[in-house]
Amino acid sequence: MCNPPFYESTEEMLVSAQQKRRPPNSACTGAEIEMVTPGGEVAFVHRLIAESIELKEQVQWYTSMLGKHSSVATIIDRLREVGVHNWAVTEFVQGTKTRRWAVAWSWRDLRPRKDVARNISSLAHHSLPFPSEYRYTVAGASIDRVGAELNATMTSLHAAWQWKAALATGLGFVDGDVWSRAYRRKQKARLQLGREKTLDDDDDDDDDDDDDEVDVHNAALGFKIQLRGERGVDGTVVVIRWLKGSDAVLFESFCGMIKRKLGDVRS
Repeated sequence: MCNPPFYESTEEMLVSAQQKRRPPNSACTGAEIEMVTPGGEVAFVHRLIAESIELKEQVQWYTSMLGKHSSVATIIDRLREVGVHNWAVTEFVQGTKTRRWAVAWSWRDLRPRKDVARNISSLAHHSLPFPSEYRYTVAGASIDRVGAELNATMTSLHAAWQWKAALATGLGFVDGDVWSRAYRRKQKARLQLGREKTLDDDDDDDDDDDDDEVDVHNAALGFKIQLRGERGVDGTVVVIRWLKGSDAVLFESFCGMIKRKLGDVRS
């Protein structure tokens, strides 16, 4: 993790030191070249962001610590301006007084856990990344019944889907909103066109079948669904974890579809 110079001038560094009441053994011992940079930590991290635009996915995650809480939102605003959709924020607490913050961003679409990516309670809501987890309860329903209905729903869709009943856990990937009416109409038209082909196209049809498989590496949405029984809960807790993708609206739509499909399940 990058630990940038926090201050934009020696004067700012000295003023900050005077405002803190610390015992001698906790005083900052960094050299001026380590503590001061033109524009301070915000300008420094802005330069990191500019470099990340050039390197893109050559680096999986770019990270930097920050010494000022106010810098976090400023950095997030810059990330959004340059088109970053995948970022995380966290807070470090050292002892009872010292706090530091960190921002991470990625040009890839592998989503970190919610508790990792949204670990600053004091940050404004719009600066937090979209939640990568959605949970709700199917009241009065057993895990077996909910699991059966979930598996039936997913296998009816154009998706790469694996369901492990013993673990009550499924892993899936889709190319888009394959549950929507628009997608179903498109698929129906495609099937109709396929039926109109002559028998001479059999070899091509086989190729089309291969092409029709979901490429998990390039899928628009990857997710894990877990079913849990929790103490004091009358029913099954459904936890949907966003694993891959850049489209928060697509993930939200998927969660809504699953909730509707499982809404009528009863033990």
